Amino acid sequence: MLPENLPEMIAKRVPQRLDLSSVSRRGFLLGVTASAGGLAIGFRPAQATEATSTEATSDAANPLEAYIEIAEDGSVTVLSSQFDMGQGSYHGLATLVVEELGCGWEKLSVRGVNGNTALYGNIAFGGAFQGSGGSTSIFTSWDRYRQAAATARAMLTQAAAQEWGVPAGEITIADGLIGHGDKAASLGAFAAAAAKLPVPGDVTLKAPDTWTEIGNPDLKRYDRVGKTKGQQDFTLDVKLPGMLTAVMIHPPKFGATVKSVDAAQAKAQPGVVDVVTIHRGVAVVAKDMWSAITGRDLVTVEWDESQAETRGTEQILSEYRALLDQPPQAVARNDGDTAAALAAADRVLEADYEFPFLAHAAMEPLNAAARMNADGTLEVWGGHQMPDLYQHIVSQVTGVDMANIRMHIMKTGGGFGRRAVGDADVVSEAVAIGQAIGWKAPVKVQWTRENDMRGGRYRPAYTHRLKAGLDKDGNIVAWENHIVGQSIMAGGPFGGMVQNGIDPTSVEGASNLPYAIPNLSVGLTTTDVKVPVLWWRSVGSTHTAYTTEAFLDEIAEAVGKDPVALRLDLLKDHPRHAAVLKLAAEKAGWGKPVAEGRALGIAVHESFQSYVAQVAEVSMEDGEIRVHRVVCAVDCGIAVNPDTIKAQMEGGVGFGLGAILREEITMTDGEVDQGNYDLYEPLRIDAMPVVEVHIVDSDANPTGVGEPGVPPIGPAVANAVAKLTGNRIRTLPMAKGMTT
Repeated sequence: MLPENLPEMIAKRVPQRLDLSSVSRRGFLLGVTASAGGLAIGFRPAQATEATSTEATSDAANPLEAYIEIAEDGSVTVLSSQFDMGQGSYHGLATLVVEELGCGWEKLSVRGVNGNTALYGNIAFGGAFQGSGGSTSIFTSWDRYRQAAATARAMLTQAAAQEWGVPAGEITIADGLIGHGDKAASLGAFAAAAAKLPVPGDVTLKAPDTWTEIGNPDLKRYDRVGKTKGQQDFTLDVKLPGMLTAVMIHPPKFGATVKSVDAAQAKAQPGVVDVVTIHRGVAVVAKDMWSAITGRDLVTVEWDESQAETRGTEQILSEYRALLDQPPQAVARNDGDTAAALAAADRVLEADYEFPFLAHAAMEPLNAAARMNADGTLEVWGGHQMPDLYQHIVSQVTGVDMANIRMHIMKTGGGFGRRAVGDADVVSEAVAIGQAIGWKAPVKVQWTRENDMRGGRYRPAYTHRLKAGLDKDGNIVAWENHIVGQSIMAGGPFGGMVQNGIDPTSVEGASNLPYAIPNLSVGLTTTDVKVPVLWWRSVGSTHTAYTTEAFLDEIAEAVGKDPVALRLDLLKDHPRHAAVLKLAAEKAGWGKPVAEGRALGIAVHESFQSYVAQVAEVSMEDGEIRVHRVVCAVDCGIAVNPDTIKAQMEGGVGFGLGAILREEITMTDGEVDQGNYDLYEPLRIDAMPVVEVHIVDSDANPTGVGEPGVPPIGPAVANAVAKLTGNRIRTLPMAKGMTT
C-alpha cells in the first residue's frame, strides 16, 4: 500500500537536485521462487527504508516479487520497474539481463510491473516510490537487473552441473542454451531445479571487456519489429468484451466546475449509453468513439467560473515582467556578494527573457481503461508512469482496496512528462465513470486531441532577468539571475520538496551553473496562476539552459572573446562539461569557415547528470530560421545502448527545436487558443536537421539520455542566429521573438 505520508517521505528522501554520482552501489537481498516449473528471481535493497517497513504487509502479499522469470519452455520475461514511453527503457533493462544471463533475444519479453516499492522504488528518488522520470531508468536498474541476471545464471549453472555431474566452472550459458561438451539444454530445462538451490550470497558480474550486449553499437531495439509492423499494443488499442467508450467535456477555463448539465438530446442519440458528471467534468459514455463524440456535441453544460483562471497569457506575462522589477521572494544560490560586485563592475550587461506555456503534444492522446470483475478486483489499463500513486488514487476514488486493484502498465505513444501527473487525471476519470455507470461494462476514456491540447499540465511560462558584471579586462565578476514562474511541485504529492520557497524544478540548470564566477546569485519568485503545470521533457532546463547559454554568448561578444574559449576558461573545475564542449566544437569544425549565409552557434548543458554540447549550423531563408545540421556530443557514463543514445539525442534535438521555433500555448480570457497541430506547431519533418551524435567513452555509471538532448538546442540556434542577424532572441517561440 502507498503510505498516506507519501509527500513527507518524498520530501525527506528525494534529493533537492538529483546527484546520481553520490548514490553508492547498494547491496540486495535475494528472493527466489519456483512457479509452474520455472524460476523467478527478485531483490530488495538490503538497507531497509521507511517505505519498505511501512509497506511490508502489502509487499509480502504481492505476487510479482521478481525482476526475471524463466519459464519451463526457456522463455525469459524481464519485469520492468520502469515505464516505456518510447525512450527504450524496456530495451535497456533487457540488455542488462541478456548480458549477464546469456539468454539471447529470441525468447525474451519485457512486462511492466508495480505494487512493491521495496523492489521497484526508484533508487534515484530515494526508493520512496515507483516512478520513471528524471532520465533515471538505466541508473536505477543498473545494479538491480545485472545482479538478478547474474544470480539466475549462477543458479542455473549449479543446477546443470549437479544434473550432469560436472564442475560448474565447465558449464557455459549463451544464446539461451546451457552447455557442456556435446550436451545442451534450454534455460527452462533447469529452471525448476535451480529454484530449489540455495541463493548464492554474492555473484561476480561480467567484466566490461567481456561484454557483448552492453555498449554494442550494432544492437537494435528488440521491440522494433513489432512496432514497425503495427503489432505493438497501446492503451488506444485496448479492446475488452462489451467495452464502452467515454469522451470528456472539461471546463473551458481552468478551475471552473460543473453548475448544471442538460444531456437530454445526447441521451437520445443512437449509441449513447449515458452522460455522467464526475469530479473532472462531464463524460459521455457510448458504444463507440464516434457515437460518444456525436453525443458530446449535444450536451449543454453551464459552468461555475467563480474560482476559474480568467486572465489571458499576455496579462499573466505582463504581471511576470512587473515582478522582475521586485526583489525575488527566495534565493536558490548566493555565492559571494553579487549586489556589491555588480555595483563595482566596470560594465553591466542585462537581458530579459520570456518563455511560453508548452504542451506535451504526444502522438497518443491521454487514455485509460477500467474493468470491475465479478470477484471484486478492479483492473486499470493505461500509461502508468507512476503506477503506485495511481493505484492509490484509484483506491481513493472507488473505495476498492489497493490489494484488489491491478494496474496494467501499457506502452504509450509518447509522454515527455505528461503521464506522470500527481492526480492521475485520465486514470481517475476512467474509474470514476465506471463507478458512475455502476460498472455495468468496462470503460475506456479516450481524450481527443483537443482535450489533450487544452487539458493543462503545461510547461510553465517563465520570465528571467539576467545581469552580468564585467571588470576592466572583460572577466565576469558577477552574475545575477531572477526567475519568475509557477511551481510544478507545490500543492501535489511532491509539494514537500519545495524548501524555503524554492521549487528545485524552477531553478535547476541555473542554480547549479558550472561556470567559475565568484559572485553568483539565483533568485526565484513563484507566481499564483490557476493554469495546471507539469514537468516537460528536461523540466527546468528547458528555460534555464537557454537563458544562461544565450546570455553567455552575449557576454563573449561584448568582450571580444570566442564563445568556446570563454566557456572553457570558466569550466576548469568541470572536466566533463569541458570535454563534451571541446568534442562538439571539434566535430563541427568550430573556427573554420562555413558556407556563405550560414553560421554556427554552440551551447553546453548538464541535466540529470548527463552532459551535452551541441553546435547548430543555421541560415535564414525568407526571414525564417533554418537549421541544417546539429553536432551533438554526450557524456552519459557507460553507454549501455549506443543506438538508443543516438536516437534520444536526435529526438531531443527535434523536440527542443520545435518548441523554440513555433510552439506556444496561449489563452484569451482564460480559455486556451490552441486545440490541434494546426495552431500548435511541433517540428515538421522537412525542418528536421541532420544530427551527428558523438558519445564520450566513459567508465562512470550510466546516467540518463531521455531528456538531456533537449536543453542545448535552443541557445545553440539562438547564438547562431545572433551571428547571422545581430538579433538576440529573448522571447520564445522564435517566430515571435524575431519580430519583437
